[in-house]
Amino acid sequence: MTSRSNSWQLAALALGAVFVIAGCGSSTDGDPKPTGNSPTSTTSVAPDVPSGYDPCTDVPQSVLDSEKLLDKTPDDSNASGGIKWRGCLWVQTDGYGARIQTTNITVDMVRAKNFSDTREFTVNGRRAISTRQSNDHPEAACTVDVEMKGGSLEINLSNPPSRRNTGHLDTCDLTRKLAEKVVPTMPANV
Repeated sequence: MTSRSNSWQLAALALGAVFVIAGCGSSTDGDPKPTGNSPTSTTSVAPDVPSGYDPCTDVPQSVLDSEKLLDKTPDDSNASGGIKWRGCLWVQTDGYGARIQTTNITVDMVRAKNFSDTREFTVNGRRAISTRQSNDHPEAACTVDVEMKGGSLEINLSNPPSRRNTGHLDTCDLTRKLAEKVVPTMPANV
């Protein structure tokens, strides 16, 4: 099992516990009041990844060419708690590897994990969050999740320092720049 799957298994358990504990707050006149801090917080994971954008076919070739991304490989996975990823990965010769997937993980779920070096921003009018989720080599990996209905578009880069073309560059900067090229190609209603 991958470390990402393990991480999200623990997250799903922790998230479930938070929702059970948070449940409902005080009541006034017998009406329970939710205690969530965000109007977009949800108590369940969507049953599937968002639809309307397939990274394997919808990322334009012009974007892939501009980043010199080659060798598209399907990359779907599932984790406990119903967490899913659907998409593809590409590599850049002697540069980074990029995984672009839709997932039923939301931006709020990522924020709740309190990953290292978390930064929130917007891409093409959508909420986004970048995180360093690897404890073993945080400088060489970065994930950006961009809000979609029912989850997010997740872009994950692996950029070891040994890579001649990109290893000397900040991985989160590279990930954000790729997101800024991909996200505008998504339909506004997804």
